Amino acid sequence: MSLPSALLAALDDYVAARDEAIARARNELNVSELEASALSCIADEPGIRPSNLRGHLGVTAAGVTTLVDRLIGRGLLRRELDAEDRRVNHIYLEIDLDAEPWVALRRFPREVEEAVREEPAEVAAAAAEMLSRVTARVRARG
Repeated sequence: MSLPSALLAALDDYVAARDEAIARARNELNVSELEASALSCIADEPGIRPSNLRGHLGVTAAGVTTLVDRLIGRGLLRRELDAEDRRVNHIYLEIDLDAEPWVALRRFPREVEEAVREEPAEVAAAAAEMLSRVTARVRARG
């Protein structure tokens, strides 16, 4: 197998393994892909405004309202009114994505990160640099 083919096969395998792990976690936690994405966005930006969450998720204003209401109803989120502008609200997690069982949504990337740390630093750095250059060239073409 040629080096480019081997690299593409390895990348495909990584993506498939990541997708399988995340799908398994979502299934066990009974959350959809969109709900998992929303939880992750809110974990990264506690107090996010619904309009900003909408932008991250690529859904309509009505869609984000329905999603947030559903997750609030399940006890996964809470909505707080802005202290200065009562027309504005902020969304927070009511769960800890770093604790069981919710950590399952982020376990695969964290385990990959740990495995990369076990590789020689120069190998990991060279792989990251090469993937960045290849990605930039492909983006520039199209």
